[in-house]
Amino acid sequence: MDQDQNQERRGPSDEGVSQNDEGGGGGGGGGGFRGPRGPREQRRITISDPGLINYKNIEFLRQFVTDQGKIRPRRQTGITARHQRLIANAVKRARHLALLPFDREMDRR
Repeated sequence: MDQDQNQERRGPSDEGVSQNDEGGGGGGGGGGFRGPRGPREQRRITISDPGLINYKNIEFLRQFVTDQGKIRPRRQTGITARHQRLIANAVKRARHLALLPFDREMDRR
């Protein structure tokens, strides 16, 4: 009699369908396999003096900008969130004043 009650709760359409038969694989978000690229390169830059983070210090700011002119993320540079915000503001300010180009390739032409 217990089996009949359980079948009534599940319903007739649930027979033969396992819990894991959801479409598209499970596990929320992107997969863990990185592919042939391997692990990411970690650059650890230490900033001993936050006074170095200034929009006028172009050579210092260039190590935080890619060849395409994008600001490198924290996970690549390894700096703190506070310093990342200061660097982002300094890079944007330097771009606005034309001290740092928006596209780094323009620098080479």
